[in-house]
Order: sequence, then C-alpha cells, then structure tokens
Amino acid sequence: MLIAQTLSTLTVSLCLLIDNIVIGRFLGVKALAAYGMANPVLLILAAVASMLSAGVQVSCSKSLGRGLQEECNEAYSSSIGITALISIPFMILVFFLRDPIATMLGAGADPELFADTSQYIAGFIIGAPASMAALILVPFLQIAGQSTLLVIAVAGMTVADIALDLLNVYVFHGGMFGMGLASSISYYVGCLVGIIYFVSKKSVFKFSFKRIKAKKMGELFKGGLPSIFNLATIVVLVFVLNNLLLNVSGDNAVAAFSVIQTLGNASNCITTGIGGVTLTMVGIMFQEEDRGGLRKVINQLYRYAVILGIVVGGLLIGFAPLLVRLFIPEAGASQDMAIQGIRMFALGLVPSCFCGALRNAYQAIGHPVYTEVISLFEGAGFPILVAWILSFPFKATGVWYYFLAGEVLTLLGVFIFCWIQNREIPFKNMGMLLLGKDFSVPAEETFEATVTQLEDAIAVSEKVGEFCLSRGASSKVANRIAVCVEEMSTNTVEHGFTKDKKKNHSQSVLVLHKKDKWIVRFRDDCTAFDPIHYVPKTSNKDCLGIRLVLAIADDVKYTYSLNLNNLAITIHESELENAEPITA
Repeated sequence: MLIAQTLSTLTVSLCLLIDNIVIGRFLGVKALAAYGMANPVLLILAAVASMLSAGVQVSCSKSLGRGLQEECNEAYSSSIGITALISIPFMILVFFLRDPIATMLGAGADPELFADTSQYIAGFIIGAPASMAALILVPFLQIAGQSTLLVIAVAGMTVADIALDLLNVYVFHGGMFGMGLASSISYYVGCLVGIIYFVSKKSVFKFSFKRIKAKKMGELFKGGLPSIFNLATIVVLVFVLNNLLLNVSGDNAVAAFSVIQTLGNASNCITTGIGGVTLTMVGIMFQEEDRGGLRKVINQLYRYAVILGIVVGGLLIGFAPLLVRLFIPEAGASQDMAIQGIRMFALGLVPSCFCGALRNAYQAIGHPVYTEVISLFEGAGFPILVAWILSFPFKATGVWYYFLAGEVLTLLGVFIFCWIQNREIPFKNMGMLLLGKDFSVPAEETFEATVTQLEDAIAVSEKVGEFCLSRGASSKVANRIAVCVEEMSTNTVEHGFTKDKKKNHSQSVLVLHKKDKWIVRFRDDCTAFDPIHYVPKTSNKDCLGIRLVLAIADDVKYTYSLNLNNLAITIHESELENAEPITA
C-alpha cells in the first residue's frame, strides 16, 4: 500500500512539475505566470477531491473494521454520486465564466496574461470530472488490494501528460489551452485504467443508484474535513511567507521560495503516502480493537518514516543544484537561495513523516480535533513564527528554517501533550495514539497465532482451548471455541492454500476474551471466499466445518479488503453453556 500510495502521489506531483518546466521553457515566462494565476481554480478542485478521498478512507476503514461490507458499497456509490454532482456543474460553470474568473484572479490588467490564464482554465476544467474521480477512486483500489493497477493507472496518466504536453508544443501549437487540455486528457486516461477493475466481476465494490445515500454523503464530507483544514493552513503559509520574503529579500527570494515549494511538494509524497496508509490501516485495526495489529502497523510506519525521510532527504541535498537549475538556469541570487532553501527543507522530511502518520492516525480513530490542531501548528503556526523571528537577523536564510522548525516543534508538542495525558513516556504501549486504557482487551486476554499448514491448524486449536481454560472458561466453552478454530483453519488450509501452490499462504488467528463474550478473528491471504453467503447455497459435505462454526456463533461478519479474507466470529459464553450438542 505504501509503495502504491507514494508512487501515485509522486507521479501527480511530477505531472505538475513537468507542466511547469514545459510551460516555462517553451511558452515563456508570461505563460508560466498565467499557470500560476490559474492555480486557485485547480486548488479548489483538488481540495474537494482530497477531502472526499480522505472521507472515503475514514468511512470505509470503520466499516471494514466492523465487518460491514455493504456500508463500503454505499460509500463507493455515494462517492461516485458526489463526484458527478459537484464536478460536472463546476466544469460547465467555470468553462463559460473563465473570462470573469481570470479577471477576478488578477490577470485582467495584462491582455496577454489574461488570454493565457483564461485559455488554460478552459482546457484544464474539461478534465474536472476525471481529476476528481482519479483521487476518489485511489482509496477504493487500495482497499481492494489493487495497488499494482493503481500504479499502472497513475503511470499511464503521467506518460499521457508528458506526451500530450510535447505534442501540444511541437505539433499542435495549442498554446495554454492545449496545455490545459493535455492535463485533462491524461486524467481521463488514468481513470479509464482504474475503471477496468470496478467494472470487472472480481470487484468487491458494487455500484447501485439505490446505494447513493444522503447520510453517507454527509459522512464522507465530515470524515474528510481535516484535509481541507490542512490545505487551508498551507495556503496561509504560502501567502504569509511570500510577503515576508518580499519585504526582507525582494523578488529573488520569492522566486526561490516558489521553486522550494514545487520540489518540496514532490518530495513530500512520502509523507502523503505514509499518511494515506495510516488512515486506512489504523482505521481498520481500531474498529477491530486489534491492539497487536495496531502496534505492528504503527511500528512499521515509523520505520518507513525514518528510512524514506533519510533517503529522499539525502537525494534532495545531493542533487539540489541540478534540480534548481531546471527552474532557474542562470546563476545568481535566486538560484543560490533556492539551493540553500531546498537543502534546509530536506532536513525536515523525517519529522514530517512522523507528523503525517500521527495526524492521520488521530483522524482514523475519531479524534479530528487533534488532527486539526496538528495541521494548524505544523502547517502554519510554528513555521510562520520561526520564519518571522529568524528573518530579522538572517533575512531569507532564516526563513528557510520554516519547514524543519514547524515539523520538529509540532512533533515535540504532540509528545509533551501525550506524556501529560498518559502520565508516562508516550512511546510505551502506543501512548502517542491516546487510545485510552479501555481500548481493546489486556494482553493477557488475547491469544494470537499463525497457521501455515494443516499441522498448525490442529496445534493452534489445542492452544486456543488451553488459553480459554486459563481465562476461566468452562471445558465446554473452551472445547467449542477450539472446535471453531480447528474447523475454520483446516478448511482454509485444505481449500484455500491448495488453490495457489506457488504461493506460501498464511492465516492469522486472533482470540479475544471480552467480559462475557469471545471474539475469534481469522485473516488469510487466499482467494476471496465469503463463508456466510456460500454455505446456504450448497449442501456439499466440504462445508460441514463451516456449518459447525455458524451453529455456535452469535454473530459472523466477513469482509474482503487489502487482498485479505477477514472473518470475525462473536460467541457469547452463556449461549455456549446452554447450547445443544453440535451434530453433523
């Protein structure tokens, strides 16, 4: 997931970077200025799409964690409905009002700048439905385990954008309208590749007009609101620092800051990737009350934060002169300041990845206020404060500390806040997530094991029986839960593992004892198989094991996500004690 999420974000950033370079080098400075003038329209569209994409991740992770696949289908259908309702009217409105919009954006005083801005808006806005859909479909492809298709779709979009940009410049001579249209067509190419999965029979998401719900639409908007808040702080930061740099170091510093922002946004794909994976995975684990799974996910993301931050930061520091010369080919003050600034930016990537993980984790577990507070201080508060203070003695050089200082001070603030809340070092027991002592069950009430072969299934079921007895269960209850584990694991090994002999499959078995009930969760990487709906349609004797499990279960929920079968079985102890003996 992290690879696909990071690459898709990077590719989109590279598209914008390439557009900048092509426009600046082939169409001139005035055209590049027109691209900048049109940016607010692009940002509005991207902001709404990003908000809905985040809302999808929050909503679906909660539904999958509770085992409610139908709710995910409602989110899928509703998100498509929202995309159509927003993007199509927006496209028509902006296309026909592009001249007044260009004037409103400040391009009206210069006829050439006005014409270029209006033409670019006209070309780009044609792709509004596809650009929104492209962002909204990303989390659904991730959840469905279609990371490879996602990478192919984004790569196709990138190749199409580059090819069409060059064709526009060398063959069609379509000016700024052609540049905008090239971006639009590339978005449609990416969408068409992704749609291949959704219209196929193997798609886990099914569209239906009946599943478009006003309540679900509201839930998607609410879940994605922190993303809008984060974007707003970035807009404020850019506005304030532009004016600060203009006052202390002039136009050269503003030009350098533009380059730093462009390269910084591209390198921040690792932060966005880690944040996106956190939003989905933490949401699922949190709803399942899987403390062990949460710990594994968070620890792995922390490792990647350090590794990716060091690697990408090192590349930025080493290749800063070469990268800056792509935008500012002539040596001078702007080029020197940009090189210095991008190297300072690189030092803040590791703490930025940590902040991104925590910010999205709080959103996933239902603490949006924490997410918004982190966004405020990380995106605007601390960076503006530090840049303003250091600009007095060091001018532009002091301003370049804005990113590093913002990330480090925010991370330190979160650490201190969590220390006060937990009254212990927050690195212990996942204290940084502020889960609370009532979350999930204590470690001693949890049993977890992995099954890779038939012998494991039998051995694990025996250990489950012993675990249940150690937690005060009667021999009858312990025996039935052990039977549940043995039957489901054996069926998975015999029928799931053998379908793909080239792959080493595994099944995770988790047993939770919570008050008067037992929760048994199975998770395997075999072909999608839903035992709940499969059993009533067959009388095959191979289903005997599944029938035995369903006979003793109070509640059974199945979902297929992230290329994994997830089956959660809830069994109440009192019902087990009073149940009749199981017969074939």
